[in-house]
Amino acid sequence: MRRRRKSQQNTEMDRREFLWKGACAALTATGIASSIWDLRLINAAAAHSIRFGESKKKAASASAIASPQASSTYKALVCIFLFGGNDGNNLLIPNDARYTSNYATPRGVLAVPQANLLALNPLTTPNGGGAYGLHPSLSEVAGLFNTGQAAVLANVGTLLAPITQAQYNAKSVAVPPALFSHQDQQIEWQTSIEDQPPATGWGGRSADLLYSLNNSNNVSMNISLAGTNTFEVGNVINEYAVSTSGAISLNIPGSGTGPAQLQALKDLIAMNHNNLYESAFASQMTTSINDATLLNSAIAPTASSTYWSTPFSTTSLGSQMRTIARLIQAAPALGHNRQIFFASIGGFDLHSTEGNNAGSSMNALYQATVQMGVSQSVTQFTASDFSRTFPVNGGQGTDHGWGNHHLVVGGGVVGQNIYGTFPTLAVGGPDDTTTGRWIPTTSVDQYSATLAKWFGVSTGNMSSVFPYLGRFATPDLGFMAEPLPTS
Repeated sequence: MRRRRKSQQNTEMDRREFLWKGACAALTATGIASSIWDLRLINAAAAHSIRFGESKKKAASASAIASPQASSTYKALVCIFLFGGNDGNNLLIPNDARYTSNYATPRGVLAVPQANLLALNPLTTPNGGGAYGLHPSLSEVAGLFNTGQAAVLANVGTLLAPITQAQYNAKSVAVPPALFSHQDQQIEWQTSIEDQPPATGWGGRSADLLYSLNNSNNVSMNISLAGTNTFEVGNVINEYAVSTSGAISLNIPGSGTGPAQLQALKDLIAMNHNNLYESAFASQMTTSINDATLLNSAIAPTASSTYWSTPFSTTSLGSQMRTIARLIQAAPALGHNRQIFFASIGGFDLHSTEGNNAGSSMNALYQATVQMGVSQSVTQFTASDFSRTFPVNGGQGTDHGWGNHHLVVGGGVVGQNIYGTFPTLAVGGPDDTTTGRWIPTTSVDQYSATLAKWFGVSTGNMSSVFPYLGRFATPDLGFMAEPLPTS
């Protein structure tokens, strides 16, 4: 009897050891990495199984390409986060009599030569008039703007309520905490609940309301090409992080015995497990394997680098946007009528020389949506920690700012317009905190809520996504076309 118990014990230990070592060595699947090891997402994984387990509808076969246009209710939001604080002062620039005295002289070495500005031909301009130009790296976006598929939002930032310079100086109106901190402002932009600990993002809360519009939720409608984020985290729906090649599948490195070991691990996962942890772990591993297989099969038909008429750049952002195009094309195979994507580019924390842009990648994705017939249904928008200070610092860069300018691109955009209020470009002027940091005149809540309304969040549900939106007089800024029937 003792020998039998010892044998059973050894078998149990061998099984556990193999499961553990196999998982640690082999499981690079994003579903595992971002769910099992992150306690925040373990509950989401369990909730996913409960809500979607036996009632999930099977996704369509990915053997043939079906356009997302097949669904008249399809819509997608694409958040492009510019980490580090994009210098909006060099994105939207006065292109009239203000250029020299108001812009070029105080900007010094950072001033973009006026001859290089990309002239905009807006139907309406902020503050009642004036000419404006975009940074020369944004030629494709300028073209989209002038033909009505892009808009600019002026002086947007995190706010708890509308605030004037006098109120800011008197500290009579509360402002978001840690205003000029990278990490805090990145989270506040993504949550749109600026004075509370981060729990969910506005993209995640929107998805919680709208995921039932999908035919299948086997694969989350919130897909990240830039790792884990707060923006896409909801109470029900969470982000599914993939690489630019697709979902990272279960794999055992090496040759020879690798396939056999992989199959053995899969067989072990499929066994009945009496241990509660093993059972939960195996269940989540199985879900991750199946989700990865489904997603990779769905995007396989668009693998060719020549599939898209307008090529994507091979930069990090270009590769992310190309994969987003593939996932949009795969929406019917995934059972998605709604999708939210998160992409990012870094390098904007520029206390020294400045550079970098996202224009060509945004244009390539827009042209891909035209090719797919869904340009009216996909909206790209930029977000960033904050802008940069207007004057140059001691080097050839800038410091942390506040109010910033942002781009929105898509066929559903009421384009060829500059929305909001352009700040007075003067250190110590009426829009300045004191050091060339513009006090925002449009809140992140208004900006985000306008996008969420177009996406399908109803007026009645808007306060659950944006609790502070009612503090602002204009919850819909008007830069998106009328939405389809709402949630």
